[in-house]
Amino acid sequence: MPWKPLPIGVDDFRKLIEGGYYFADKTLFIKQLLDMKGEVNLFTRPRRFGKSLNMSMLRYFFEKSKSDYGALFRGLKIMDAGDRYLAYMNRYPVIMLSFKSMKQPSFHLSFEMMKRALGEEYSRHWEDVEISGKLTEAETARYLRIRDLGGEDADYADALKFLSECLYKCMGQKAVILIDEYDVPLENAFFCGFYDEMIDVIRSLFESALKTNGNLEFAVVTGCLRISKESVFTGLNNLAINSVITELYSEQFGFTPEEVRQILKEYGLEDKMGDVQAWYDGYQFGSTEVYNPWSVINYVASTYESKNILPKPYWSNTSSNSIVRLLIERADLSAKQEIEALIAGETIRKPVHEDITYEDIESTQDNLWNFLFFTGYLKKVSEHQEEEILYLELAIPNREVRYIYKTTVLRWFEDKTKEKDLTPLFESILNGDTGKMEEILSENLMETISFYDYQESYYHGFLAGMLKNIGSYIVLSNRESGKGRPDILLKYPSVRGKAVILEIKVAKTYQEMGQKCEEALEQIRTQDYEAELRQEGYQNILKYGVTFYRKECMVKEEKGEQQWD
Repeated sequence: MPWKPLPIGVDDFRKLIEGGYYFADKTLFIKQLLDMKGEVNLFTRPRRFGKSLNMSMLRYFFEKSKSDYGALFRGLKIMDAGDRYLAYMNRYPVIMLSFKSMKQPSFHLSFEMMKRALGEEYSRHWEDVEISGKLTEAETARYLRIRDLGGEDADYADALKFLSECLYKCMGQKAVILIDEYDVPLENAFFCGFYDEMIDVIRSLFESALKTNGNLEFAVVTGCLRISKESVFTGLNNLAINSVITELYSEQFGFTPEEVRQILKEYGLEDKMGDVQAWYDGYQFGSTEVYNPWSVINYVASTYESKNILPKPYWSNTSSNSIVRLLIERADLSAKQEIEALIAGETIRKPVHEDITYEDIESTQDNLWNFLFFTGYLKKVSEHQEEEILYLELAIPNREVRYIYKTTVLRWFEDKTKEKDLTPLFESILNGDTGKMEEILSENLMETISFYDYQESYYHGFLAGMLKNIGSYIVLSNRESGKGRPDILLKYPSVRGKAVILEIKVAKTYQEMGQKCEEALEQIRTQDYEAELRQEGYQNILKYGVTFYRKECMVKEEKGEQQWD
């Protein structure tokens, strides 16, 4: 193959380099870290924007090892940064911990996975510790308990700090601590019902390791959100926060336009820049334009051998989106209207703050916009400050994310509708109670989101969806009958029961709704939509003209004589 393989799902820097995978060089991230000299650095970015790969890169650069990790960086930008930076290469013991595996259904399992992650890291450093012979008998015993997963709860409360102490004692250098996806166990615990227990564990682990730890050289922590108030970072005056609104490090996560142009050029896809921009661009970190790297790589992998493949969403199924779903399902009427505006390509203006708290997640609607923004579902268009409050003009970043809104988010609303008891609607249809039909349908329209500019197809899908579970009745859409195709037919399996014809119209004004209902009924008559039903043997046939205007519904029934054969 003339091109390098693409690193889909490869987040180990050594494997990526030694395997000859394509790499967008982010090694100047190392230079920036050393220049800024932050003791504890928190980086929050949306999922799949390169956090784990960058953390792995840091490990291989800074870690003191018998292996020649320096060879991994040959030809990369950091090698030209100067000797003052290269002096830090392979200099420190590095503790690297990922919390990804702690997404478990119970506190016990989550805690066990944390123990395993710590045990693996203790095992990785055991040779250096053992060779030095500098630990006391008690320290060695505790070290081995944690390594072999036999420790008591107290052993794990400050296990990161204890490991850094052991490494300093045995290797004579302070430790670099790298913690990836720190907020995964917190989000998971919130939704699984053991948040208080988990926050205590993570807080203890962090406070001991990152606050007044004399054996710490510096630390880097990554996640999607800054979880502050509860907080795992309480009292950390040495914490440098770098989020999507921070100017520093803005080019180090995700692909810049130049990096996208380069990868497209290498794979012979220069003519696809417009498609890639429309689908995967649109993010802004600080003042830097950023593309979704996961989606770009997947698109290139799918397209370079067959250039006729169209862009599609790759990012939508890489996470559970539990927070976003909870917030959107509980959104009030105003928020639903704003989501509709966003899908239509408009912007909304909202106060945004970085102090995300799970405990207060449902206390204010503003949390919805904070979570959507910081997790990558919205982008910043502009910003301004009023007194101490930062306001952002927000929009949907690109076509890929708009697709997520049009499918995933709308499906969540549909799922919520399915949970409702729609028996009153079914009864009103079968009993000719048009007033009740109007009331129920209008109420449910208020709770849905439309992105079809209120076209008839939207209302058709809405009404058909509402009628899916109408007891034992058969629901048919656009089936041929008489001289045409009625919008919706309901039939009882036995001709002794009722049949229903619903014809849908859309009004341009509220005042036009009554006229449109009459037009729908006239269409039922002139097209003889009853013909097939009468032929089958149905005698009790109800006919409704149903008109929609925005979120309003009007229903009129044909009051003529019933057809009897």
